[in-house]
Amino acid sequence: MSYVLIAIAGLWMADGVALLVVPIRIIGLLKDSLAVSPVILKWSGLAAVLGVILIVGTEELSYQPLWFLAGLAMIVKGIFLATAPSHWRQPVIEWCLGREPVDYRFWGLGLCALSVLLLDAVGWLRAK
Repeated sequence: MSYVLIAIAGLWMADGVALLVVPIRIIGLLKDSLAVSPVILKWSGLAAVLGVILIVGTEELSYQPLWFLAGLAMIVKGIFLATAPSHWRQPVIEWCLGREPVDYRFWGLGLCALSVLLLDAVGWLRAK
């Protein structure tokens, strides 16, 4: 289970660094991907599955309330993006993708912080 949690932390770190370094480019690529293939949103169900894994797999770890909230947010976001009708989903996506670059940088910092905290909770950053 710890390997899956480390993989989640790796995804958060990769997304966070990308949003910190080149937010406009990343959001542009995301907009292009959604324009070409809106079916990609169905993959958001994977975020819901990872959210369940985060909640279940971190029961005994440090910062457990944080993992519960992060997992719950992943579940809600994943289910919403995968199953919501287009007329509900589209305004939310447009709002999220229409932010200023500094907003994405703050999200990037948050994702990097979550990643480091999860790696610490799993014990991956501690000296042996």
